[in-house]
Amino acid sequence: MASLRLAMDAAFWDLNVSSAQSLEGTARAVPGEAAPLGMARASRLLRPRQLSFLSRAFPLGLVPSFSPTPRKDLGSFAIQSLLLGPSSDWWWMALVGQFRPRKLISNIKKEVTMGDELEWPQFKDVARHFLDKSLYALGLFSQISLTPETSLLFNVERHGDKTGRRAKAMLLHELPGHDVTIEATWPELFLDSKGNYWDVPTSVSLDVASLIPESGLRYRFGLHKNGGQPEALNSSSPDIPLTLLPGVCAKAAVSYEKSMDFWREQEKSTRARRLVKEPARVVSLGSPSGKRMPCVDDAMCGLSYSFRKLKSGKILAWYSPKRKEAMVELRLFEL
Repeated sequence: MASLRLAMDAAFWDLNVSSAQSLEGTARAVPGEAAPLGMARASRLLRPRQLSFLSRAFPLGLVPSFSPTPRKDLGSFAIQSLLLGPSSDWWWMALVGQFRPRKLISNIKKEVTMGDELEWPQFKDVARHFLDKSLYALGLFSQISLTPETSLLFNVERHGDKTGRRAKAMLLHELPGHDVTIEATWPELFLDSKGNYWDVPTSVSLDVASLIPESGLRYRFGLHKNGGQPEALNSSSPDIPLTLLPGVCAKAAVSYEKSMDFWREQEKSTRARRLVKEPARVVSLGSPSGKRMPCVDDAMCGLSYSFRKLKSGKILAWYSPKRKEAMVELRLFEL
């Protein structure tokens, strides 16, 4: 059921997929193209919340990621950390930082090897390399509860090796049996089925989705408006996906879902005081094949660590050879 829902969402909507190219940790799949792998679907938990939890499992709270950049001297390896995270009953704010160490290590190594001893002028040159803004990226995230049913999310991020900034505002409102989402992003990051990233200058959307239990009638409708000419970030392909061109698009979809278990092994309970059983470790490799002859269009390798009693949560470390990206995520409420 989860795979079928993923295919339907990818065909009609701007599906969020995991990406290490932004501090937000997500990008939008280009609508209408082949459905991404199930492992590629983005976590429902905001990236600052993930880092707050993952920082307890990594030394010094530094969470690694891997993503290529146009500048080869910066390297692909990066570390992320939650720098600040104040909160109250009705709002929270988070400051996320990212650091790429390859260029800094190379520059310091050159300074040290140039002289026999590290004198004061050389020491100042070494310290100057730490101030290179291309090594860093900062992201500010915030959420405000306007009413018990309405909340406003806002985030802005800036990468030192790029010009401009990326910002997003999202208004979430809960109606009886429905979720209403209004979102504006400038620019919006899209990922096509070939692994190419595209920046759309402005993207505004309205989405209304019905909420049902595991089975029943489900419907969804919305409006989407793109503005400006899309720009390729990691390729020189002249073929711009048609769904990214400027314009307004209205979509609606209706589905009926029925989940049924033909056979399921009943799990036997152990001692009452044993709250968590032995954690399960899963290594998976998945690839979609859309032709008659066997072929692999995309593949992702992942290591998932979850607890049987905590069915709604797991830690996933994945690597995409096609995109040459890797990331560690915390996922909750997965289907």
